[in-house]
Amino acid sequence: MISPLAYIHPEAKIGEGCEIGPFCYIDKNVVIGDNNVLMNSVTVLYGSRIGNGNTIFPGAVIGAIPQDLKFQGEETTAEIGDNNKIRENVTINRGTAAKGKTVVGSNNLLMETVHVAHDAIVGNGCIIGNGTKLAGETIIDDFAIISANVLLHQFCRIGGYTMVGGGTRSSQSIVPFSMTARDPAAFCGLNIVGLRRRGFDREIIDNIHKAYQIIMGGGKLADNLERVRTEIPMSKEIEYILEFIESTGNRGFIRAAKSAE
Repeated sequence: MISPLAYIHPEAKIGEGCEIGPFCYIDKNVVIGDNNVLMNSVTVLYGSRIGNGNTIFPGAVIGAIPQDLKFQGEETTAEIGDNNKIRENVTINRGTAAKGKTVVGSNNLLMETVHVAHDAIVGNGCIIGNGTKLAGETIIDDFAIISANVLLHQFCRIGGYTMVGGGTRSSQSIVPFSMTARDPAAFCGLNIVGLRRRGFDREIIDNIHKAYQIIMGGGKLADNLERVRTEIPMSKEIEYILEFIESTGNRGFIRAAKSAE
């Protein structure tokens, strides 16, 4: 199951049932779990930690040092969970002293040439489209869908169950349960199809919609958030929205586009 044309450092730890194709390179201080498939020409570098049942396609590079001039060779990791599909030429850099690790959770699809920069965190069940680039210390919450050629600025957070349109560029966070697209990026409403597919009932979807009508309306944000707390029945989804927005700080979040006058 391991090609004689692959190089595996003697100190690397490889689990059971793995397939490692020709011209793969596996460095020291690497741990790979069980039942992974590394197709030809996959590079797994120092500090990588890979779980079980992943499929990694040709040309992917896991664990390369950060593209950050502040990096001084500190001991950090790139950690990948279980059952991910990591397509051709994906790059996942390891962390820096800022967080110590870059994390990709489980059950994700990272399409061709996606880049996950240092200290980024990708949750579970996400789909990230061809050519999308995640800058350092970005956070992608569970079940987000990010289309092709999306550019995300460092420190941005993408909410769960969100759909981000192709070619979107954002230097601000994108709120949960939403659709965001256009140039410049704008909140375009709820990801209703995605929410229904994930089993959200009508009442919850209606309450999320009402909450965003208030939040995206005029007036002070703090007053709008207080209105949500008093006018919308509280649920874990509404609590998540409030926590998310309050955590964005000075960077802020993508708002609805202003109507033309």
